[in-house]
Amino acid sequence: MSEYPLVNRKQFTSTMRNDLMEAFNRLHEETRIPKSKLHDEAIEDLLKKYHYEIPEK
Repeated sequence: MSEYPLVNRKQFTSTMRNDLMEAFNRLHEETRIPKSKLHDEAIEDLLKKYHYEIPEK
């Protein structure tokens, strides 16, 4: 178990196309926005696209 347990987040593993990962890494480096925050934003946009309700934070 981690020394710092996650309270407001859940960890998961996934894969991504190589070209998307390269662009994602560049976006992170250029904006200095944490990858987890960028990922949250992308999932929120996907849920909106398919008209799924986004739970309150």
